[in-house]
Amino acid sequence: MRNEKPKIYGLVLSGGKSTRMGKDKGLIKYHDVPQREYMYQLLGGICDKTFLSVRNEQEKELRDNFDYIVDKNEYRGPLNGILSAHAEFPDVAWLVLACDLPLLNKENIKELVSQRNLGKVATAFATNKTKLPEPLIAIWEPSGLDKAITYMETSKSSCPRKFLINSEIKLVYPKNDEVLYNANSIEEYKYATKQIVQ
Repeated sequence: MRNEKPKIYGLVLSGGKSTRMGKDKGLIKYHDVPQREYMYQLLGGICDKTFLSVRNEQEKELRDNFDYIVDKNEYRGPLNGILSAHAEFPDVAWLVLACDLPLLNKENIKELVSQRNLGKVATAFATNKTKLPEPLIAIWEPSGLDKAITYMETSKSSCPRKFLINSEIKLVYPKNDEVLYNANSIEEYKYATKQIVQ
């Protein structure tokens, strides 16, 4: 039987191929350190433990001061990294962040944690504009990840947002939608950099 209030572990998703950006998004420096390292540090003071989610070939790039989980490649899409982490630690909730969120800060993450709803599959940020869950800026409860496994095994879709839309979740709206901005291309990188400088 699981704990009534599972611990929260942090997971920075940095195992993507970054095809649109043309280079590893996790290694881009917006805040003087590689972005995946910056996100790891943000989660470090909030979560009980924090991990980088990486592909097999990325292991050699990592220094000893990072805990990490290698993708098991059992599932398609972003849920691959999240469910790989769930397989390692099935009784914890995972606070998942994509590595391409240059405008997100510690206060935003604390806000998400403060509004966590243990009775839901997940607690996810959503923009005020779209009202749609952001699955890669969310706390996934262990029971929710169990359901996500079933979803991945039985659904034609591997979209984590679609899974959350059809699940019982808690949505959290930031004061400013821009903090949820994700930079996937060179143009978006340039835009994000300008916002940080301002």
